[in-house]
Amino acid sequence: MPPFVESNPLSHTFNHNNIVTIDVGGTPFQTTKQTLKQAGSNSLFSTISNNFEYNCNSIPFIDRDPEIFSILLSLLRTGNLPSKAKNFDIQDLIFEAKFYGVEQLVLNSELNPSQFRPFDLEKSVLLPLCGRNSVTSICTTDNGAVQVAHGCKITCFDWSLKRKSTILTEFAVIDSMLCLDSRMLAIGATDFSGLQILDVVDGCVRKNVNWDNVTKSGSTVQAIGSSNELLFTSFESCRRNSNCIMIYDVNDDFKPVSKIGHYEIFGAELDSAIPATKLRWLPSYNLLMSAGSHSGPSSVLGNIKFWDLRSGNAVWEIKENVDCFSDITVSDSLSGIFKVGVHSGEVFLADLRYIGADNAWFCLGDERKVKNGKKEGIGCKIESHGNQVFCTKGGNVELWSEVLINSKNGKFRPEDRVFRKNFMGRAKDYCGDRITHFGFGGNRMFVTRKDQQYVEVWQSSVKGF
Repeated sequence: MPPFVESNPLSHTFNHNNIVTIDVGGTPFQTTKQTLKQAGSNSLFSTISNNFEYNCNSIPFIDRDPEIFSILLSLLRTGNLPSKAKNFDIQDLIFEAKFYGVEQLVLNSELNPSQFRPFDLEKSVLLPLCGRNSVTSICTTDNGAVQVAHGCKITCFDWSLKRKSTILTEFAVIDSMLCLDSRMLAIGATDFSGLQILDVVDGCVRKNVNWDNVTKSGSTVQAIGSSNELLFTSFESCRRNSNCIMIYDVNDDFKPVSKIGHYEIFGAELDSAIPATKLRWLPSYNLLMSAGSHSGPSSVLGNIKFWDLRSGNAVWEIKENVDCFSDITVSDSLSGIFKVGVHSGEVFLADLRYIGADNAWFCLGDERKVKNGKKEGIGCKIESHGNQVFCTKGGNVELWSEVLINSKNGKFRPEDRVFRKNFMGRAKDYCGDRITHFGFGGNRMFVTRKDQQYVEVWQSSVKGF
């Protein structure tokens, strides 16, 4: 927090006992003890402030670059990097910030998710991948790093996007991947048994976990999700006659905690044959959403369930018989489930505040397309980030935002919610092959396209590059 947020900025202007002078590379700087303490107790700034308490007449000398020091001092004063920081390479700023012990403050300011402005995104850089394999999965971290699965390989780009490493795995193709922290990934495949916990720094497998199904035939991973403390994995037996969702404790060496949604397939009972292919945790509701679909001879069928982990029961289930989802996501901040219909290609919303409603969905786009049977939604992807919903159609990205309006007679109805569609970025950035994957990290959006061996980075601000 900047030092003047909760106090009068003039309150210690004339208190000379509070003013600290620092000589950096022959250039004197003056600041206050309060400003220096914003750097944290383990920083060089804090050490200077503490030493000033004992010897206020001493002027410390630091043999470093004074220009970059002025940028870091401005960061301590305001909580933000000044505009002149864009004149320096971000790597140089971080290198100097590490010397002073404030590199995390620089990262937070440069890649803060609060700087993500969806209406101002521009394609800023392309990240090349080695080999000829197309991208099958991506995952991101809060500080803007990204991991990309292509073929049997995972290529990791750090927060600066300038350092990358590639790791070979046992899988022929990686279908599911989730970032657990700055160095650990959970990965799985639909044609290779087991879930692996991979250390991307050391490039080794830390843990193999599996589901021992009744037939002892091995189990493939269909989807991965997580909360702060738990890891959720959807398994299907290699014989495809049973499936379940396993829950593991992230903080206790991924030991199994419980199992939900265990189904053994009997006869032609189609519902039990559909494993969950998407898992999302809802912290505000303490519920886990699982969703899966199946393409039958006449139509696409699916189901969406919300699980209470304490009881192990589904508290809400939506059966998808008409215009089943091609892709689906859920937003805690918008209190809604969003899907793109496989037939219509339109975006739909189900309000979470009305869990249990019989007719949950209402169309945000053209409702007339629901029964056209053309399957315009095949290949479309949908994700929520912040207070926006992003939906890909071909090579374009639609951005859906809610318009806040007063409810009629003070009574809220889900159908009264209004969302508006915009196209994201600049017109020249739209052109390209069909978008296959996208994700969000820091103030960036990462996009991959069909048959392309690179990752597009879309960013609200391109300073530092």
